[in-house]
Amino acid sequence: MTAVKQPSVRVRTHRAASPWLFLLPGLGVIAAFNLYPFLTTVRKAFTDARTLTPGGWVGLRNFQDMLDDDQFWVALRNSGLYVLLVVPFTVLLPLLLALLVHKRLPGVTFFRSAFYTPVVASVVVVSLIWVWMLDDRGLINGILRFFGAGPVAFLGDEWLLLFSAMALTVWKGLGYYMIIYLAALANVPRELHEAAAVDGAGALRRFVSVTVPALRSTMVLVGALSSVAAFKVFSEVYLLAGPTGGPAGQDTTLVMLVQRTGTGLNGRVGYASALSLVVFVIALLLMLLVLRADRKESAS
Repeated sequence: MTAVKQPSVRVRTHRAASPWLFLLPGLGVIAAFNLYPFLTTVRKAFTDARTLTPGGWVGLRNFQDMLDDDQFWVALRNSGLYVLLVVPFTVLLPLLLALLVHKRLPGVTFFRSAFYTPVVASVVVVSLIWVWMLDDRGLINGILRFFGAGPVAFLGDEWLLLFSAMALTVWKGLGYYMIIYLAALANVPRELHEAAAVDGAGALRRFVSVTVPALRSTMVLVGALSSVAAFKVFSEVYLLAGPTGGPAGQDTTLVMLVQRTGTGLNGRVGYASALSLVVFVIALLLMLLVLRADRKESAS
């Protein structure tokens, strides 16, 4: 028998290096536009850098100033409320929509497209439409006047404005998370529903006992993604409340505070970097808590 010729050292080296050659452009982009800015932000978080000056090392002073900053606590409260109130809706409502459009009914494709339309629409355009609807002379207050009710200051009251921004966030994200659930529903065995129906389980019982357990990992994924997105919300609140963050800045979120603090000719870049680092750590902790809760439930 003829012995199989082993590849040379040069060929083996080229084979080992080939995957990295394909990955190199993507890794270069990640390093240039993600890793380097992140490391720069971490470094500047411990300096008193401003827009036009590099600043010097100040240690933990930015974080100490943060604790004494009333606007920081207002922004932290708003971002926390955003997570607590938005995430349950973004986990459950898209699931219900997915169940509705999952069935093969006449015209269901139209409804799938209609529910997904807000996702592809520009957040600026969508927010302006909501501003026109919620304005004192907008559509909603016009309907209220028609029925004899007084105008409601949706954009003038700090809580109504914040809740309106939350409603906008939920509405715009419904279609995106619905698609995720639709992909997961396609993998749920139909035999499970048929067996439950034979045992006499109704639609609600099958939803609780079959659908929810089968989609638990997907619900965890949606919860993690929506938690991070809700905590880092910016566009919806900024466009509804304006650059000042609503009445007396009471609707400011953490990302809005970062933008307001770190921009301008005299922006406090060091303090804004410290705020950004806090946002990153809290968002990371939120995701880890969701994943840990899922592991505990799976182990029990």
